[in-house]
Amino acid sequence: MIDTTLPDLINNVLRDAHILITPVIGQIIAAVFFFILSFIAGWVVYHIFEHYFSKWAKKTKTTLDDEIIKNVKRPVYYFVILLGFFYAVEQLTVISGYSYIIGEIFLLAEVFLVAFIITRIINVLVSWYAERIVKQGRRAVSSNILLVFKKLLHVFVYIAAFLYLLYISRIDLSGAVVGLGVTGIAIAFALQSILGDAFSAFTIYFDRPFEIGDYVVIGQHEGTVTHISMKSTRIKLLQGEELVVSNKEITSGSIRNFKKMETRRVSFTLAVTYQTPLETLKKIPQLLQEIIQPFDQVEFQRAHLKEFGQFSLNFEVVYTVQSPDYVKYLDTQQAINFRILETFEKERIDLAYPTQTIVLNEKRNS
Repeated sequence: MIDTTLPDLINNVLRDAHILITPVIGQIIAAVFFFILSFIAGWVVYHIFEHYFSKWAKKTKTTLDDEIIKNVKRPVYYFVILLGFFYAVEQLTVISGYSYIIGEIFLLAEVFLVAFIITRIINVLVSWYAERIVKQGRRAVSSNILLVFKKLLHVFVYIAAFLYLLYISRIDLSGAVVGLGVTGIAIAFALQSILGDAFSAFTIYFDRPFEIGDYVVIGQHEGTVTHISMKSTRIKLLQGEELVVSNKEITSGSIRNFKKMETRRVSFTLAVTYQTPLETLKKIPQLLQEIIQPFDQVEFQRAHLKEFGQFSLNFEVVYTVQSPDYVKYLDTQQAINFRILETFEKERIDLAYPTQTIVLNEKRNS
């Protein structure tokens, strides 16, 4: 094997050339050779990534492969140099007494360098997925949620790397697993509230009950969502102030999202007096249909004499506005109200108002 015989070959060549040397000289020359060779090999690998893999990735439709190559080429270059440096150090017998420690150090560096490469790939994949969501027409994901999501995945990768190191070092993992479990339980109890909000943030991210810019009603509050973080959600209320609600409180209750509304169903009651003639009452549903139907983006549903009220005959009117815009709904309802007043005035139909009739019986003396 060349890595074990190279120092001897160098020493033999130098002795044949009648150069007086000690065995350490051959080892140093071999170490320098491997170190230089590692730089050359690293440069070749980097050159292949830069000029071949990158050009190939540019020909594909997606930018995912471009970003992965861009983020891993430099760590791979360092990994090759690290391997060469390990073989270089291995040539020196003067440090053979520390070979186990040195081997463990290099093993540690190699495993965590691979873990670092994996985390960079994770960053690219998460960012690519977030951009894909935006391209599909959905809202941008909160940068805070993306950042924390990446960090959590990084933690899992480094924990896996640590456990792998213990495994290949033939260290009993039962104690480490129990220790990690106990530590995890203690941290979970200490950060129960924060972790609850964090997991609720992921629920909001994946389930997407609302997004930034949506108009929502949460409990007794309503407004526009302005920010979603791992701890809380900020809502701009109609009165102008900002409401900060914990994510756990949001996901544990009900949410009304008006941004998801595509159409708006409108129902209102119209009250006329009991003195209205029967023939006129029968005409009112048709009159209401003729009033509402011509409006743009409005679909008339029905109009019925629904009930006999305490002081009025009540008609229920239902129509649909083919728009979620609240201002559009108000403008339409206002125009309908004006038309109703105008039509009822022409037809001599009186709208009812609260009245009370008192009948007095007088007893006359005989």
